[in-house]
Amino acid sequence: MISSIKRFLIGRPLKSTALGEQKLIKTKALAILSSDALSSVAYGPEQILIVLVTLGTLAFWYSIPIGIGVLILLAALILSYRQIIFAYPHGGGAYVVSKENLGVTPGLIAGGSLLVDYILTVAVSISAGTDAITSAFPALHSHKVGIAIIFVLLITILNLRGITESASILAYPVYLFVFALFILIAVGLFNILTGKVSPDLSAPLGTPVAGISLFILLRAFASGSSALTGVEAISNAIPNFKDPAPKNAAKTLMAMGILLALLFSGIVFLAYYYGISPRADVTVVSQIAEATFGRNGMYYFIQGTTALILILAANTGYSAFPLLAVNLAKDKFIPRMFTIRGDRLGYSNGIIILGFASILLIIAFNGQTEHLIPLYAVGVFIPFTLSQTGMMLKWIREKPRGWIVKLIINTTGALISFTVTIVFFLTKLDRVWPVFIFLPLIIFVFHRIRKHYVAVGDQLRITTCEPAVPIEGNVIIVPVAGITHVVENSINYAKSLSADQIIAVYVSFEREDEKKFEEKWKMWQPDVRIVTLHSHYRSIIQPLTKFVDTVEHKASESNYQVTVVIPQFIPKKGWHNILHNQSSLLIRSFLLYRRNVIITTVPYHLKK
Repeated sequence: MISSIKRFLIGRPLKSTALGEQKLIKTKALAILSSDALSSVAYGPEQILIVLVTLGTLAFWYSIPIGIGVLILLAALILSYRQIIFAYPHGGGAYVVSKENLGVTPGLIAGGSLLVDYILTVAVSISAGTDAITSAFPALHSHKVGIAIIFVLLITILNLRGITESASILAYPVYLFVFALFILIAVGLFNILTGKVSPDLSAPLGTPVAGISLFILLRAFASGSSALTGVEAISNAIPNFKDPAPKNAAKTLMAMGILLALLFSGIVFLAYYYGISPRADVTVVSQIAEATFGRNGMYYFIQGTTALILILAANTGYSAFPLLAVNLAKDKFIPRMFTIRGDRLGYSNGIIILGFASILLIIAFNGQTEHLIPLYAVGVFIPFTLSQTGMMLKWIREKPRGWIVKLIINTTGALISFTVTIVFFLTKLDRVWPVFIFLPLIIFVFHRIRKHYVAVGDQLRITTCEPAVPIEGNVIIVPVAGITHVVENSINYAKSLSADQIIAVYVSFEREDEKKFEEKWKMWQPDVRIVTLHSHYRSIIQPLTKFVDTVEHKASESNYQVTVVIPQFIPKKGWHNILHNQSSLLIRSFLLYRRNVIITTVPYHLKK
């Protein structure tokens, strides 16, 4: 039944030879890897206005120069990550760049930040998409957490079906969103040019604003820079592209940059000219669409596509998180299970962990997008800064042809990214303080995991591990609960092992049961020694483990091996297991960590 449900949800397994078919062409890659960056225009300009509104609506004209500053940073990041794509064509992005050029710890800071950032990508995107839905349908506002969780589950299942299938489905909403926003911007600009929008709605550029300061402008710039989250995703996901992967990835990155620049600048300008003020219950894009078209079909089309792209922007996290996890796992910093491909040739473990962590985050923050965005932006600007700094050192060290221009590009990107990061820490410390806890904690866990893998490798490697002690003989202990076919099956198996001694152990709770059982046993298996143990506290485990430890101690003096053969019957139907006490599993779990004891389970399958 479980297998049937799995097949229905994620499809039939694919052969390993079909891996090449799971690569992306540029149009699909643009949709699946750029959805996070493109969707951020739905809340990036709004974040600028949220800061400026503290000074009054007259300050809204500052959104224009701040928007230009964000576009300059976007250009620097696009050119920088284009260089990273060709310099590191196997993917890994900021983690690989930082690790190779700055050292292991900066690499882990970048990698850890991005892992958390992709979880935040899913949580922020889904929460923002849910906000767009509740803006259009206010009656759903009280159910937004539940709606968000449902969307996370749906996207997780979609990604488990495979990257090409999810890309084929997600491409349409992404391009519909781009189309809808271009219509909105074009009609909005047409209305402005034809005088349908009063210029009195907005303060003229250069209007003096009381209380304005460089600190507030930097804070607004940092907030607006949240629109650039997701720019790095393509450099992390180069292995997902069809060959030639680096060239296709670079072209996709440039296309994403151009689209993002046009959409962002259009929304910023319309929000300024229309005199839009940020509101808690209605998004800025919703207000622009209503001012442009009214509450008609076009308004709901824009809101619908905006909600879709915000929700589907989470897919960028699902595309990049598993590949980043693979790079960290190959370097032994996170569990190796992240390197295993699932039935549909995707990295299923990474996809499932990402979905689960995102749901926890949505519940913890009650789906409040504005509380997640600062943490989200910091999580991506730290890797931005490290990767650009790493590329600077790479060009200075290697000095390839044209390295001066490359150095200038990366230096510009590093300085602006560092500035944004510092401003976030200075202005939104009350929201980004968790970074100071989870980043050191993540790096500590990374090092502990690697230390474990190195220790395991040293102990398993024949050239370095201790020589095996020769085994002179074998003592077999068989815990028995009665005289049954299950016990008989296990005793016969024990006899087949040519053991020097077989000891059957019976644990009784009543004294009179011991003698009765010993007499029955000697008549049934006279050649197998029986030992009865009395349990004063009605526990099977305590007297049995104590006996096993005693035998093991004596056996080790003569280089004898102790093997515990555990009888276990297997019911015909799985649900029958809940009707039995599973004492065999309990015994196994307690004895499994005895250093010099081998545990063997002998199953006896019931027929009805």
